[in-house]
Amino acid sequence: MKKENEKQYNDNLVIGRNAVTELLKSGREIENVLIAKGEREGSINRIIALCKENGIVIKTVDRRKLDSLSQGGNHQGVAANVPEHEYSSVDDILGYAEEKGEKPFIIICDEIEDSHNLGAIIRTAEACGAHGVIIPKRRGVGLNFIVAKTSCGALEYMRVARVGNIADTIDRLKKENIWVYCADMDGQRWDKTDFGGGAALVVGNEGKGVGRLIKEKCDVTVSLPMLGKVNSLNASVAAGILMYEIARQRLD
Repeated sequence: MKKENEKQYNDNLVIGRNAVTELLKSGREIENVLIAKGEREGSINRIIALCKENGIVIKTVDRRKLDSLSQGGNHQGVAANVPEHEYSSVDDILGYAEEKGEKPFIIICDEIEDSHNLGAIIRTAEACGAHGVIIPKRRGVGLNFIVAKTSCGALEYMRVARVGNIADTIDRLKKENIWVYCADMDGQRWDKTDFGGGAALVVGNEGKGVGRLIKEKCDVTVSLPMLGKVNSLNASVAAGILMYEIARQRLD
């Protein structure tokens, strides 16, 4: 049961000017766009123009209504109501890699619970040329509006599959000749690891890291050096460093 003071985020609301602009440009179905009264400056005008181009209903609302819907999120005077986010499948991700003539590059999130972390991971994955992100149906955050906001529009271009069993999915990827790398402590050095070929990077929970069963399923464990007094990095930061190393090797 959720605590009484726990925020109930709306999975079907995208907030913020950049996130709404990218949503409008993506061609995804949108029910309507909400704009706060008096907001007619800067990028809001671009959003209004895109709505008119695409025949999307604009509703002018009191800023307090947006505050309430966003539950503390920085909406910047604009929000969009969309149907429930359409998840991709693992087949979609693999098919996209094949379509591009590239070895699959996939990020697997094992029980990421912080929406900001997932959004940041998706943003970096898109920037690095990853073909998709895989998240669990349970024990992890879904694609809510904070994820969309934090991804700064990248969510509209990134295929995200939600699966019932991460371990089974790893087995399936291995059959596709994809090597699975676990980001965790006590592994081999990240900069001495060969990420050539198909690669799937597993990023673990913010507190517990990668689960034992999932770690055992992985082919290689890779670690980042901790030279300071803390012994771990934020999940999205660690994932970003490793994703860019994979991207660098794929460019060589």
